[in-house]
Amino acid sequence: MTDLLLKNVRVVTHDRDEPIPADISVSDGRIDRIAPGLPGEGVPDVIEGAGRLAFPGVVDGHQHWGIYNRLADDAGSESRACAQGGVTTALTYMRTGQYYLNRGGPYADFFPEVLAQAADQAYVDYGFHLAPMSRAHIDELPDLVEKFGVSSFKIFMFYGGHGLHGRSADQNAFLMLPEDERYDYAHFEFVMRGVQAARERFPELADEISLSLHCETAEIMTAYTRLVEEAGDLSGLAAYSASRPPHSEGLAVFIASYLAHETGLGNVNLLHLSSRKALDAAVRMARTFPHIDFRREVTIGHLLADIDTAEGLGAKVNPPIRPREDVEALWEYVLDGTVDWVVSDHACCREELKFGAPADDVFLAKAGFGGAEYLLPGLITEGRRRGLPYGRIAALTSWNPARRYGLRDKGALAPGFDADICLVDPGTTWTVRAADSESAQEYTPFEGFELTAKVTDTFVRGHHVLDAGKIVGPPLGRYLRRPQS
Repeated sequence: MTDLLLKNVRVVTHDRDEPIPADISVSDGRIDRIAPGLPGEGVPDVIEGAGRLAFPGVVDGHQHWGIYNRLADDAGSESRACAQGGVTTALTYMRTGQYYLNRGGPYADFFPEVLAQAADQAYVDYGFHLAPMSRAHIDELPDLVEKFGVSSFKIFMFYGGHGLHGRSADQNAFLMLPEDERYDYAHFEFVMRGVQAARERFPELADEISLSLHCETAEIMTAYTRLVEEAGDLSGLAAYSASRPPHSEGLAVFIASYLAHETGLGNVNLLHLSSRKALDAAVRMARTFPHIDFRREVTIGHLLADIDTAEGLGAKVNPPIRPREDVEALWEYVLDGTVDWVVSDHACCREELKFGAPADDVFLAKAGFGGAEYLLPGLITEGRRRGLPYGRIAALTSWNPARRYGLRDKGALAPGFDADICLVDPGTTWTVRAADSESAQEYTPFEGFELTAKVTDTFVRGHHVLDAGKIVGPPLGRYLRRPQS
């Protein structure tokens, strides 16, 4: 029996450039039919789409719930912000060490606590990527795949010698590592060997088990931070970008790629590439090592804002917001198909935590900001202006990350898939105001930006969670074991 019927929408799919007019029928949380003129008699919930675009719910493959706030709090407030932006699945990074749960130890003890804190709080479905920080964590990889349904892992390449927000002289304490261990290139190699061993142990899951890397080089950043501070001629976002120069990203991409080749690791995701040099390095490495399945990610923040247009030091993030020439370069790579998906890198950081003393010192500010609510509207706004087809937008925000991360029931508007749907009005102009967001973050780097597409309604497995721009209903988000069976 049909539970929900969306009438007169324009259906956007990843395999077709432009939308088609149709109705969408939903039963038991899944799409069962897409066709024009579906009958509404006897259907308990019929919603008139009035020609709005129906996108597959966004699969935001890069968020950070719990990094600066209690995980339970973020799972609630930040998932509501997700729904505002049409995000129906949030994959969030998690690790041991300072921030997050602020504890170390084995994932066998740590991760159940993560799941317990997030349970019954989220308005959208969610999953976790985990970072093997210690040698013992590498040994746990098979259990994380088999028992907990975690299929994606992460390396923070700069953590071994550089802090989350700037220089650091005591990374072992920050990462809560045993005194005789180091988070360095050798550790990264052994993580890669461990992930590849997991792929070989579970061959039926191998295509959906991957390793992601934050590619910046600690030694370069430490040296350039000193140079920028000593010169004193730059401030704000320009200073921070110069202190973490693009060639630091490019070099890290080269190192990561060669280590993947050396270890036989077949699936590598290069995260939040922010500059022409980073993307150029990624393209070169894909040509050099064609046997590695590289995927390339960029963020909506790096596509929309630059060091001059972002609103204040709230835009501090790693890698940094860049000058306009790098923004234009990222768009070149989006338009030519090099970029595989676009994410928010959402990390709610409230004002009381974000800014140091003095508040105008970018090196004392925390890194990261929220933005999931602007991911799809921002990509449609700027992408359509540049000729990006609607179908390509659906691929970048839903289909591609869902396939990579083992979300077999998500990422498409097609019979049999979860009824994760967002309705978008592409004919309205609105101004971004942090005060209008459900996020607990009081500011946004996008303050005052004008967008020309707005998410009006969001459905998670057929549940209406955003109705005419307002959050409705209880939190029904589920933890997603991956790959989905």
